[in-house]
Amino acid sequence: MQHEFWHQRWQENRIGFHQLTPSPLLVAHWSELHLKTKQRVFVPLSGKTLDIRWLIQQGFRVVAIELSQIAVVALIEQLTQDFNFDFKISEQNDLIHYSHPQIDIYVGDFFDLAKEQLGQVDAIYDRAALIALPKDMRRQYTKHLIQISQTAPQFLISYEYDQNSFEGPPFSVEAKEVQQLYSPFYQVRLLKEQFVDPEGNKGKNPRSKVWLLTARS
Repeated sequence: MQHEFWHQRWQENRIGFHQLTPSPLLVAHWSELHLKTKQRVFVPLSGKTLDIRWLIQQGFRVVAIELSQIAVVALIEQLTQDFNFDFKISEQNDLIHYSHPQIDIYVGDFFDLAKEQLGQVDAIYDRAALIALPKDMRRQYTKHLIQISQTAPQFLISYEYDQNSFEGPPFSVEAKEVQQLYSPFYQVRLLKEQFVDPEGNKGKNPRSKVWLLTARS
């Protein structure tokens, strides 16, 4: 998973993808999942996103995985400050596990996370995982995600732009690819499409799309 690349980005604090407020698209459209409080949400490749804080404030439990220890330490410090959480730490195979009744955070490679470790999840929130991966890894990612989550419904935010104008990450993931990756397993519904202010964003003609994925019967 390009470990060295991402470790270096965090070490050098080159994390322009980190938002200083919860995602407006999450806040505006999350209710489309019709979840109940205390249900469990999986956030893959989480970074130190404030979206996790928002989900906890709404009453959900969270499980997250992130490659960078730097990111996880920052996330834990924020959660401890905001909610006075006290985490237990353990090692599970190649992963470090920080646990609290309201949140589980794993540090390590996403592909090392097993279904048994993840446990039951009621939904997946993917804002920055799929678009962080090059095309040759995205099918592997979606296959593993579907397997360990047992096809839990997904709230997916994709990002599109002229890939020739920027190398990535984040990578441009077009609607056609979202359908190809997920439609064999999910009903895929576009909730929102919006153009993004190009200032401070990557690529030419950037736009975001919000998808709701529900398992096929």
